[in-house]
Amino acid sequence: MKKYLIYLFLFIFLPLAAMAQSSMTDQQVMQYIVKEHNSGKSQSEIVTKLMQRGVDISQIRRVRNKYERQMKQGGLGNVSDNTTGKDESRLRTNNGNPRELTKRDDYGKEATQKASQYSNMRLKAERDRKYKNTYDETDEEFMDYQREMFELVPDTAQMLEQLLAERDALKKKVFGRDIFNNQELSFEPNMNIATPQSYVLGPGDAVFVDIYGASQKSEQCTVSPEGEITIEGFGPVHVGGLTVNQANRRLRSTLGARYSSSKVKLSVGQTRTIIVNVMGEVKTPGTYTLSAFATVFHALYMAGGTNDIGTLRNIKVYRNNRLVTTVDIYDYILNGKLTGNVRLADNDVIVVGPYDCLVNVTGKVKRPMFYEMKPNESIASLLKYTGGFTGDAYKKAVRVNRKNGKEYSAYNVEEFDFASFHVADGDSVSVDSIMARYANTVEVKGAVFRPGMYNLGEQVNSVRSLIEHADGVTEDAITSRAVMHRMKADRTLEVVSVDIEGIMSGRVADIPLKENDVLFVATKTEKMSDRTLTIRGEVQYPGVYKYADNETVEDFIIQAGGLTDKASLMNVSISRRVSDPKALRPDSVIAKTFNVALKDNFAVDGDRTLTLMPFDEVYVMRSPGYTEQQNVSVEGEVLFAGTYALERNNTRLSDLFKKSGGSNGLAYIKGARLMRRANETEKARMEAVLKMQQEEQKKNLLQLSASANNAAALQTTAQDATKANIEKFQVPDEYPVGIDLAEAMKNPGSDADLVLRDGDRLIVPQYNGTVKVNGAVMYANTVAYERGKRASYYIDQAGGYASDAVKGRAYIIYMNGKVSKLSHGAKVQPGCEIVVPAKLKRKMTAAEMMSMGSSMSSIAAMIATISNIITK
Repeated sequence: MKKYLIYLFLFIFLPLAAMAQSSMTDQQVMQYIVKEHNSGKSQSEIVTKLMQRGVDISQIRRVRNKYERQMKQGGLGNVSDNTTGKDESRLRTNNGNPRELTKRDDYGKEATQKASQYSNMRLKAERDRKYKNTYDETDEEFMDYQREMFELVPDTAQMLEQLLAERDALKKKVFGRDIFNNQELSFEPNMNIATPQSYVLGPGDAVFVDIYGASQKSEQCTVSPEGEITIEGFGPVHVGGLTVNQANRRLRSTLGARYSSSKVKLSVGQTRTIIVNVMGEVKTPGTYTLSAFATVFHALYMAGGTNDIGTLRNIKVYRNNRLVTTVDIYDYILNGKLTGNVRLADNDVIVVGPYDCLVNVTGKVKRPMFYEMKPNESIASLLKYTGGFTGDAYKKAVRVNRKNGKEYSAYNVEEFDFASFHVADGDSVSVDSIMARYANTVEVKGAVFRPGMYNLGEQVNSVRSLIEHADGVTEDAITSRAVMHRMKADRTLEVVSVDIEGIMSGRVADIPLKENDVLFVATKTEKMSDRTLTIRGEVQYPGVYKYADNETVEDFIIQAGGLTDKASLMNVSISRRVSDPKALRPDSVIAKTFNVALKDNFAVDGDRTLTLMPFDEVYVMRSPGYTEQQNVSVEGEVLFAGTYALERNNTRLSDLFKKSGGSNGLAYIKGARLMRRANETEKARMEAVLKMQQEEQKKNLLQLSASANNAAALQTTAQDATKANIEKFQVPDEYPVGIDLAEAMKNPGSDADLVLRDGDRLIVPQYNGTVKVNGAVMYANTVAYERGKRASYYIDQAGGYASDAVKGRAYIIYMNGKVSKLSHGAKVQPGCEIVVPAKLKRKMTAAEMMSMGSSMSSIAAMIATISNIITK
């Protein structure tokens, strides 16, 4: 469909010279068709509207024909209908009717008629439009419109019918039957060849009489129905029924007396048309107007070729009630011979009878399909028509299934009988493929230099000759015993043991080979599974390596890239498998272990005869005397803030504070805090805790949303808020450790004086004289610290408790990272933060439930903050 539309749109912009006798030009007709088709109108609706606008079938045909001619010329410019100019006036054109004017539809009705017929139909349509505004879709005129329209814009249903018809045709495709349906093979005659001297002149031929020499004159005449041409100043001359050669002699004898000093020559211009009848089993039998140069093939093309039962091998041409020639299409297709394709004469009759014999060929031939055969043709001829066997065909015989009038019978035709076995109508010939077997071959596999198949014959006929042709065995071959599989008469296998070493040395008798013998030569690596060595621990490239004989621990360590600087030379262990093939019960010992010490050059200290065995595993331990540098840092109000190395594994908080020079005079010692880097174990534990909190919060939020009036909207909001919290809940890389730096400095080495570890950060802040109040209070606030004031004082400064406050669970977060509950008598200190948790599970008023949707994100954010604080 897309291809048709592209052509149509291209055609819109091509100039058209011809104008219809309606109110619409050819270009307007095409534009209207495309517009209505793109708007979804059916073909019948478009046809009705075109007929109402005065467009007749001849205009539709003219638009389509000119469009097709322009496409053939490349789609550029106009295509002239007639040749012009003095030099081209004598050129001939094919003046026979084009094939489109004689095409028939599937029901056998003509799709188009002569121009005069459509003029009468147009007059009838104009008369009918006076009485009705629509057309009956069964009218013949309406159907003709649709068929012409289908050439330009096909309906989907009609395209489907056409595709189904093509599919059905492929089910029984007869070789050569579609040759006259090929648009690129029209068999049109060559009109501008030299006029054959044997061409017989007749009424309608245009002739040119040229007189040159002493007199100069040129006459253009047309042979009249009486067979005469009229020459100015002389009169009529009868040339009808004469050949060109005879007509020239008559003119010279007739005009010679007048033009004695000149020469007279007759040449043929535009030839006449002839009437030919094509009868019998063709798609469109009838009478055709063709050029006088037309041949039998062109007439068959005009008739659409043979139908489903028409013959291709015995087409007869009659002239004046006498058989002129018999045409065999296969002779042309296969051999390129035009035997029988004679030039037609007026009133010739071409008769296409039914086929005599149709044979189906399947299987391994180059062109499997149906073939029309003559009664005296054989299987050999049939195979020639198919192009011959394919490479994998069984050529010794073919199978023929025949219908003998009562039942089926089968024949196996041997290759020597191909030329003598004649085919019959309805035969089905099948060609089998060769068997998936090898004949006269033996094979060698495994540890030889050239494994593969070898021809069993004079050169290869025994195990010794087979090994020699395979260039011998490889170095890792097991020559003491090989295995040969031999096929018995029932195609089962038996094993023959082969001593290759004995045969090759002459110590053992050679073994003759038989067809399809397969010799297996094993390798040592196949006898023993892939042997490996494994090294672990402090080497550059730990892993699994291939075993090699006589390899020592020193060799293996060097192969693994040597030791790392963490390795211990005093503790290298070797684990060896325990294997006892004669054991009758399991043993409690599952491995043997050897401990060795190494020297600086990786050599074993002591017994140097120790070599590794297959599947040994070597473990190089880490030295207990190796420790990488560990760093801690101090930030804030100290004299020398920065990074310090831990000199001992028991360095404490007071030691670090002393190294930093102590306070610079602005430090608030009680507010100092310690941030510690989380290791993998701590991260896993915190992740599990946070996940439990997330699930609990999600459950609480969903319960609250379910109790609201607009439960669906609130539930979605709660899920979005929980999702936002989950994204915020990330396991931190470090966490705070509550410390008391003042107590640590006062009592070094006490429990308050924590032992530091790698990555610790000591932060010593300035004095902060404020107290923050957050959570379930009326207005979160920051209040100036006043010595001696209780927590209730600061909560009152934030407007007091909110209605959903959980007073008994309020707590204080101190600057040094410690947390205490108010109910346990916690004291307020400078820089601390008072947090009052809120209730989550409670009954809400209607107003609170309506406002919950807009405040859900804030609640979720607050929960996230509280959870983080609790974790701290």
